[in-house]
Amino acid sequence: MIEQIYTYFTIEMLYYWINLGVLPFWLALIFFPQSYFCRYFVTSIFPIFILSGAYIFVLYKAYLNAYPFNNNFNLYMGMNNISELFSDKIFLMMFWTHFICINLFTGGWIVKDSQKFAINKLLMIFPLLITYLIGPLGLFIYWLIRIFHAKSISLYD
Repeated sequence: MIEQIYTYFTIEMLYYWINLGVLPFWLALIFFPQSYFCRYFVTSIFPIFILSGAYIFVLYKAYLNAYPFNNNFNLYMGMNNISELFSDKIFLMMFWTHFICINLFTGGWIVKDSQKFAINKLLMIFPLLITYLIGPLGLFIYWLIRIFHAKSISLYD
């Protein structure tokens, strides 16, 4: 049975499962931010735990395929080197899992922070959608909304 699971979860299949798997979390963040499901499952450690398991599985697959992990440090050596890294599906999957996880964590933080400042949840739909697609830009848009809603700015909050 374990062998069947292992052969089913190829890198391509894992990519689809991760992309589809985070959608319920994002839908809860956008449409039901004050629900118990969102509070206990989405903005907690639960989704990070699941995505970390997927990340460990990708690392395990990479190890079995004799992936040269020391080449990952080449991403700091220039655009050509990072382009070569992204041509490898294993590295691309590691990066994508990292990206999905960080964006989901950021979306959860935005929801919790907006509830602390009592920002209307309808106003939060746009920055959350942008965070899902382009994490840092969504966080910046939320920050602008927060500054105008809270009528104060704090650089260390």
